[in-house]
Amino acid sequence: MQRINSIIVCGAGTMGSGIAQVSAMAGFPTVLYEPNESVLQKAGEKIKTTLQTLADRGKITPEKQEETLQLFQFTSALKDCTGDAVIEAIIEKPEAKIALFNQLAQWNDPETLFLSNTSSLSISEMARHISGPHRVAGLHFFNPAPVMKLVEVVQAEQTAETVVECLLQLVQRFGKTPVLCKDAPGFIVNRVARPYYIEALRLLEEGVADVETIDRLLESKGFKMGPFRLMDLIGNDINYAVSCSVYEQLQQPERLKPSSIQQEKVEKGELGKKSGKGYYRY
Repeated sequence: MQRINSIIVCGAGTMGSGIAQVSAMAGFPTVLYEPNESVLQKAGEKIKTTLQTLADRGKITPEKQEETLQLFQFTSALKDCTGDAVIEAIIEKPEAKIALFNQLAQWNDPETLFLSNTSSLSISEMARHISGPHRVAGLHFFNPAPVMKLVEVVQAEQTAETVVECLLQLVQRFGKTPVLCKDAPGFIVNRVARPYYIEALRLLEEGVADVETIDRLLESKGFKMGPFRLMDLIGNDINYAVSCSVYEQLQQPERLKPSSIQQEKVEKGELGKKSGKGYYRY
């Protein structure tokens, strides 16, 4: 069975930099690729700060901190992106992901794994347009990637069984809990989560209760975060895009129709924590 010894992460946003940190802390030489130099620099600084905080709190040793940093390579050059597995965490547009993987196919071995962190896009559909579709799969982390234990391993129609076995082992080497699922709209978690967000938005639309009340009541019943706090953490743009994707892929069922409230938030740039304002101010 194929063994992975080096990781490429494409996209240095919140998810990409978090996945790269997970990879390096698990002992893998890790390349973090981002064409925007400013974004790349900020990601590097954030990773260093996070590792320093972990060391200061005694969560990792100073030796582990230094070893992890030594495993990183930060680059804005695509030709530097060669390794055993590529994990993309770029914009949620299939054409962009397909183009990236096909570019990387020119630099990499024919058996290099191409893995998408997409929240809901069809892995099978992407694989149809990528060189070597048998090596394409989903590897869906959750935000924040260094903290959240669950990772969905998404098997496309074309994904080889040996690749699936390799990825299940890889996720365990990351110190995470893998869950295998077939490629389907929203996979498992985002499919199940849609009603949590959408019904809360319906209550808000109908004036049944306000944001704070809905969150407080659900949190009192055992949910770690209410739906509005969680949407702000994830990013209202990402959450809305996933809702639209699942809605369209499932042939537009009324119960999963995206909310106009969330659409307005996205149009106003009120994306949540990352923009300083969403359903709450930060």
